[in-house]
Amino acid sequence: MSYSVTNVNTHLQPILKEIIWHKKQEVAQLHQQMSWASLQRQLTAAPTVRDFFSALQQSPYRPSLIAEVKKASPIHGIIRTDFDPIAIAKAYERGGATCISVVTEATFFHGSFDHLRAIRHRVPLPLLCKEFIIDPCQIYLARASGADAVLLIAAILSDRELQDFIRVIHYLGMNALVEVHNLAELDRALKLDDLRLVAINNLNLADFTVNIETTQQLLASRRSQLQNIGAMVVSESGLYTSADLSLMAEAGTNAVIVGDSLLKQQNVEQAVRRLLRRDAPTSGDFGTRI
Repeated sequence: MSYSVTNVNTHLQPILKEIIWHKKQEVAQLHQQMSWASLQRQLTAAPTVRDFFSALQQSPYRPSLIAEVKKASPIHGIIRTDFDPIAIAKAYERGGATCISVVTEATFFHGSFDHLRAIRHRVPLPLLCKEFIIDPCQIYLARASGADAVLLIAAILSDRELQDFIRVIHYLGMNALVEVHNLAELDRALKLDDLRLVAINNLNLADFTVNIETTQQLLASRRSQLQNIGAMVVSESGLYTSADLSLMAEAGTNAVIVGDSLLKQQNVEQAVRRLLRRDAPTSGDFGTRI
């Protein structure tokens, strides 16, 4: 079955449309280079799935931390010049992160499925594959590379695609993290069967502004519905300090994804500890909100 990604919002920034265009070319090449039979063979050798959902549920921290491994972004450029994905992931683990998000998009974020594989073999924490998923072959590749959860972006997928991809992800033993940016997308997600994890991204895709009140507003509107189905909520973008995390906990989030602000610190492990308040900072939280 092929997917056309017909639901891409016409109001999205040109850069996001360009990412999706490149992703379609990449997926077409994947289909040419890798048969379903070869993907199935890779799955048999894949590392055992770790329970991403339970890890967040059982974390001693509220919200728990999903720390992100990412070299660059189209908005901020190179985030960390001395980029060593394994060293960063180990520092996250030592600092107290519950799970790790690994950005695998290559062209615009300088990510790689090789980063995911390398981290999987060296770090025991559950891993989220953060990719622009538009085709099931990417989900199989994520699992073969050691992913325990896969991001699905509501803004670029139709309702049917979201539901089909969730079924594939769950069939492979992983968890699907459905990312939304506004109330309309959250309402679409709430209609999906077997919705377990929702990520509220505080980034506005129309103008790339960031406002953490997005999470607060969406949860104020739909918190009871999410609780009724037992879905956990993750907040991402614009979170820099332990005070920000406290606000997210009060709003009702179970976890947060933080990457840029940690990666910009010289001592990543210490930055994680300060964010989670495992170390007493000498002069407030590291960094500032920007």
